[in-house]
Amino acid sequence: QVHLVESGGGLVQPGGSLRLSCVASRSIFSFNTMGWYRQAPGKQRELAATMTSGGTLSYADSVKGRFTISRDNAKNTVYLQMNSLKPEDTGVYSCNARNSGGNYWGKGTLVTVSS
Repeated sequence: QVHLVESGGGLVQPGGSLRLSCVASRSIFSFNTMGWYRQAPGKQRELAATMTSGGTLSYADSVKGRFTISRDNAKNTVYLQMNSLKPEDTGVYSCNARNSGGNYWGKGTLVTVSS
């Protein structure tokens, strides 16, 4: 059983920053890919950023240059640094991990960008 626990969401003004954290219940080396997805109110979930075990990064066009995904292997943690936040970044951000054994999701953390 894999557990992913997100934290770091909250209310921030436009132009502000937040850092999200995702702690895994096992070594993140056991996953082929880890990433962050988001779901805005009334919309489908979409990819924000992913990282492969080999270190290849991928970002949605809408967040390139503003968001950075990174990891701390010793802490089994993946981060999403979000800068220059916009109201359209509002949504529930969920951590995802994938390997041959399955596709795992955290419960998500809410990010609200509003003045």
